[in-house]
Amino acid sequence: MNTVPADRVRWFRDSSPYIHAHRGRTFVVSFGGEAVADGLFANLVHDFALLNSLGVRLVLVHGIRPQIEQRLQARGIEARYHRGLRITDAIALDCVKEAAGAVRVEIEALLSMGLANSPMAGACIRVASGNFVVARPRGVCDGVDFGQTGVVRRVDVEGVRGQLEQGNVVLLSPVGYSPTGEVFNLSAEEVATAVAIALDADKLLLLTEEECRAAADDKAFRQLTTDEADLLLTRSDSLAGDIAPHLRAAVMACRGGVKRAHLVDRHQDGAVLLELFTRDGVGVLVSTSPFEEMRLAQLGDIGGICDLIRPLEAAGVLVQRTRERLETEIDDYTVIERDGMVVGCAALHAYPEESAGELACVALHEDYRGEGRGDRLLDYIERRARERGLRRLFVLTTQTTHWFREHGFEPAGLDDLPSARRALYNHNRNSKILFKSLDRI
Repeated sequence: MNTVPADRVRWFRDSSPYIHAHRGRTFVVSFGGEAVADGLFANLVHDFALLNSLGVRLVLVHGIRPQIEQRLQARGIEARYHRGLRITDAIALDCVKEAAGAVRVEIEALLSMGLANSPMAGACIRVASGNFVVARPRGVCDGVDFGQTGVVRRVDVEGVRGQLEQGNVVLLSPVGYSPTGEVFNLSAEEVATAVAIALDADKLLLLTEEECRAAADDKAFRQLTTDEADLLLTRSDSLAGDIAPHLRAAVMACRGGVKRAHLVDRHQDGAVLLELFTRDGVGVLVSTSPFEEMRLAQLGDIGGICDLIRPLEAAGVLVQRTRERLETEIDDYTVIERDGMVVGCAALHAYPEESAGELACVALHEDYRGEGRGDRLLDYIERRARERGLRRLFVLTTQTTHWFREHGFEPAGLDDLPSARRALYNHNRNSKILFKSLDRI
């Protein structure tokens, strides 16, 4: 009998919450002309088709910079830029129109495929393009006339939403139109950001040509708040490569009401799906509030805490706790929440008469160990204990003695426990008792 690999089954099961969460949501996706020119662009289109089939309301915004360059070179014209923006004269505008039309038609053709034995088999996607973006001239900056380079003035929200409600994919080129009948060359990132804000989109996905990395150590970022991103953008040497415009667009979108923005390196095959349907993704998540936070537990966290500690209880690492007990003691708990999932927890049970507190029910999800979360959880509990006037912290453990020793706990005896806790000691478990002084900060 043929068997399906366990990791594939797990991936489908783990993606289910995201499939449900994304259905009916509005996503705006921006990608450059480089992606369109790539021979693997069809794979990206297949992923867009899959999102559409899963009920995502999709707006695609494509770039055309390399296609414009190609046409200018064919005419022997040198491209002109100022502050990273194209200066669009009459000849350049002709190239913009040609490139926008050709790329739009190419994308529409790929979205129209439905060959048997292909990822698009059975797909019937309707694509809507049009004059949904109203623009105005950028004007003169630093004495430089940008010509027909423009900025977004407004978005025809009603028109775009009308197409999305019919199940159509909306495809936008980086061009805008004015009430006087003029055509303006726009930035694809600017169009995507303006459209995402105007639609109050759930997500803005910016497909980039490189990863978002720190210039100093080449470390890839994974989550940034808008404040953290701002700090990076104010320092010209913080970011590697040419990622700053994308990050700036993500910050603007989030501050404009878009719930989350994602920077995804489009060179990784399936990156869009991995970013949207796995908890940790493969890109950079930008949001106004942290993607992962440590906070005091609430009653709504009890289900997550139960799921987290159940395997440890079954293995005998933790003492079994009923749901009723958790409800009674919920104010003692601290949780680490990651994208709506409880991935860590710990409890602080106070014995104020003896200025002591018990650190209990310390647990981390197996996928999120070894990254310093245990250390941060302990620091948080210690701060809570000090704030409550406790001078000592103790723990009872059967299998993690060395970890607590490494974090300043010292072995102690049964008589060192507060009298109320001593009466509850389970001699059958024979737990080791360790204490830590909180006098030192």
